[in-house]
Amino acid sequence: MVTERKLQFSIRAAAAEDLPACLALDHSSTSDYVWQVETEETQGRTSYVFRTVRLPRTMTVMYPLGHEAVLAAWQRRDFFLVAEHEGTIYGYLVIRPDHAHSIGWIEGLVVGRAWRRRGVGSALLGYARQWAGANSLRRLMIETQTKNYAAITFCQRQGFVFCGFNDRYYLNQDIALFFNQNIR
Repeated sequence: MVTERKLQFSIRAAAAEDLPACLALDHSSTSDYVWQVETEETQGRTSYVFRTVRLPRTMTVMYPLGHEAVLAAWQRRDFFLVAEHEGTIYGYLVIRPDHAHSIGWIEGLVVGRAWRRRGVGSALLGYARQWAGANSLRRLMIETQTKNYAAITFCQRQGFVFCGFNDRYYLNQDIALFFNQNIR
């Protein structure tokens, strides 16, 4: 149970009846900053530099994955957790284990807008770390868009380290940033 100035909630395995509430959460975010990528190619050498750039106005960032991805994760029965209190779902986390590479891919970490910045995401990640360690995974990986500055800073605060990108990863051609964290 999480207390103090944070919300009270419990973390548990998701049940089928939780799916509509998970899908109904506001998956979007707002951002005043982006990670801008600059590419330079000289003398057989390619360099990439990421700069934090302030936007001229706040933008709404839509979640890049559709409801189908959440439903597919449920059908696979990977590690799927919810944070809830008295029947209200505050957020969820989904991990797909890749045992061949000893990685737990965090395919979804969503906290409803009304409950963000109150410890829900951190608590879900804490359980994810425990589960990954207990299932012989050595690393957790998470992806986010360059436009989702809140997610980027959350990952960094949680000890995740930038480890790569894909410039056309999402269906809408947004750039994906990848962050990883070793499990002790």
